[in-house]
Amino acid sequence: MTYRPQKIPQLFRQFATSTKISPKEARENITRDRFLRVDHAGEVGADRIYAGQMAVLGKSDVGSVIQHMWDQEKEHRKKFDELLPKYRARPTVMLPIWNVAGFALGAGSAMLGPKMAMACTAAVETVITDHYNDQIRELMTNPEENGELLKVISKFRDEEMEHHDTAILHKAEEAPLYQVFAQAVKIGCKGAIWISERI
Repeated sequence: MTYRPQKIPQLFRQFATSTKISPKEARENITRDRFLRVDHAGEVGADRIYAGQMAVLGKSDVGSVIQHMWDQEKEHRKKFDELLPKYRARPTVMLPIWNVAGFALGAGSAMLGPKMAMACTAAVETVITDHYNDQIRELMTNPEENGELLKVISKFRDEEMEHHDTAILHKAEEAPLYQVFAQAVKIGCKGAIWISERI
């Protein structure tokens, strides 16, 4: 008697086919995972920077300005908190360090005065705006698949640019040793981005 294997049920066959992804889709999944991980880390850091600034300058003339920017960063963080599990992306293992480092940078710059706090903001937001622009360009290679992330990141990019412009308006460039300080902050931010993309 010849053995004939049973046919795979149609539903199972459809499921098996649907779970197969092309190399291109696999690359896009890896890219989304990396983007979400680093963006979440960045918004956690930004949240803590503004928390540190508010702890020092909350009752000063620029307190309401910092509060407005902080409120937006809280929304950014909340959104990425939602997107991480939705896309099954994992957060960076560096979050505890970014929490402490962000608050220290915010409070430390604020202790040197409102202009230094704004100089910190301008430098950070310059890096973040450029970072988001790079991501937008990459996501635009497949706008249909990446529609949600494009919408979110584009909106947040615009708000980060607004924060930069607000900081400049509040005399960030008049801070002592502005160029040196801003460059140091930018290098630190770029380093944090590089690390958060990878671990």
